[in-house]
Amino acid sequence: MKRLNYLVNGLAALALIVLFSQCAGKADNQTTNASAQAAGLSGMKIAYVEIDTLLAKYNYCVDLNEAMVKKSENVRLTLNQKAKDLDRQKQEFQTKVQNNAYLTQERAQQEYNRIAKLEQDLQNLGNKLQSELMSENEKNSLQLRDSINAFLKEYNKAKGYSMIISNTGFDNLLYADSIYNITREILDGLNARYSSPAKK
Repeated sequence: MKRLNYLVNGLAALALIVLFSQCAGKADNQTTNASAQAAGLSGMKIAYVEIDTLLAKYNYCVDLNEAMVKKSENVRLTLNQKAKDLDRQKQEFQTKVQNNAYLTQERAQQEYNRIAKLEQDLQNLGNKLQSELMSENEKNSLQLRDSINAFLKEYNKAKGYSMIISNTGFDNLLYADSIYNITREILDGLNARYSSPAKK
């Protein structure tokens, strides 16, 4: 999504640079340039999509988010359970040390080393699971972006917009008449094309 935003911002910036460079010519060319510029812009068909609405109501995105929340919760529960078990073993070890329950210092050291390894293993597992979640989240973001882009290409074959701008709050679009807002059409089209795994 960020890449899409950067692309749109880049296109908008490029358009502005072209406009200003055309207006910065010689005085006798200004009228001609202004007329050409107006003719070019009047022929443009521009629309915008509210990304926040799309992400909140596109069923594919909702399903991806729900799946990630479940996976995150499972990771949290797994790590918490293992951490509780490790704490219990640490407390048992401390109690045995205090009560001189180990026959030799060597035996106590072996138990200490075993618990230290469990602690390191738990830390490694936590890092691994968090890394897997991040990778899956990135993969989901790419799939979501590709899904939206593929739909927009098909959608625009019939509509013929020169530019479809993404809008998140006031990040990209300070003002636009709501007649140029095609969010509902895009959302309806995306949801019509997507069938939730639960409904298959």
